[in-house]
Amino acid sequence: MSKQHIAILGSTGSIGTNTLDVIARHPDRFEVFALTASTQVDLMLAQIIKFKPKFAVMASVEHGKELARLVKLNSLPVNVLYGALAIENIAKHESVDVVMAAIVGAAGLAPCLAAANAGKRLLLANKEALVVGAELFLDVVKSGGATLLPIDSEHSAIFQCLPSDRSTWASSVEKIILTASGGPFRTRDIFSLSAVTPGEACSHPNWVMGRKISVDSATMMNKALEVIEAKYLFDVELNQIEVVIHPQSVIHSMVQFRDASVLAQLGTPDMRGPIAYGLSWPNRVENGASAIDFKNLSAMTFEAIDSNNHPERFPGLALAWDVLRAPAGTTAVLNAANEVAVQAFLDERIRFDQIHGVNQSVLSAVSPPKPMSLGDLLAIDSQSREAALAQVKHLEM
Repeated sequence: MSKQHIAILGSTGSIGTNTLDVIARHPDRFEVFALTASTQVDLMLAQIIKFKPKFAVMASVEHGKELARLVKLNSLPVNVLYGALAIENIAKHESVDVVMAAIVGAAGLAPCLAAANAGKRLLLANKEALVVGAELFLDVVKSGGATLLPIDSEHSAIFQCLPSDRSTWASSVEKIILTASGGPFRTRDIFSLSAVTPGEACSHPNWVMGRKISVDSATMMNKALEVIEAKYLFDVELNQIEVVIHPQSVIHSMVQFRDASVLAQLGTPDMRGPIAYGLSWPNRVENGASAIDFKNLSAMTFEAIDSNNHPERFPGLALAWDVLRAPAGTTAVLNAANEVAVQAFLDERIRFDQIHGVNQSVLSAVSPPKPMSLGDLLAIDSQSREAALAQVKHLEM
């Protein structure tokens, strides 16, 4: 069996480091061809020493030059590149078999498109490729002959529950049920949310994640983005998508079929599970995650999100259905606004309970034209960010 050559886009983040952990367990199956990162030069250097990739790419010139200096100092046989174009070139490199797309934010869209156009097996951990790119991205996946596999735990769970014959999905699936933990503030007094600190928002009760996605989990915007992803990944109607709170994070998502039967994918809250499934699909390999001990499993509970429960706590969730009903490009507006608002909260420029207001304001202010190209999407993203920054500045006054 020949080894698969892997390029990890975003190797120093939580998805990237977990991917490397899985790869290290199967040196006979997987080989790291390239790593890319944004700013964490020291961690990238450690990854180069351990995994010996052919290429290492930093997003900025400054960090790329620093990495190149350290690589030369340590006499490491790796080619150091830097810049957005270099990341795209790695994503479509002829020697790459599998691309793990784990760059956070809209910055991950262009390399995802490059990998898709080159027909790679694309492991999608970057929500924004679908949330921002949607139809354009899926068109490129189809025309490029790429294999698209979801890595989000929820979408991986759904994918694992669906029939292998995609042509049967429309006739057999009644609805998709996304589970949500509810984050760290599920039971916190709503009137105290204005006092939430970045540290509190980043302390997820079940998952270890990056700061941005942790805040999104606390606001439930992460689930809103997942609703958008599910719509496009599985080609279902909006009324076929449901979200239910499941605080224990044991059931990662479910599919209900026309005959009222439900298939659920269960596992401990460990991202190495869906990562390993994406790397080895259609097979399964050991990944380091702990198995569920059903003898000692606590009760599994579920809570509805409806007019009687949680809407004031998680107002951003409903925006998913709003933007999907709106003109094409509106999902990109929401994503950009939310990225700016979350960063402003992490920088302590706005309060936690003001994130939703920024998102709403930008959605009201920006009316995007239908995007026909990557340039159109980037223009919508830029305009929306400017509107969000203006709203943040207004709130600071």
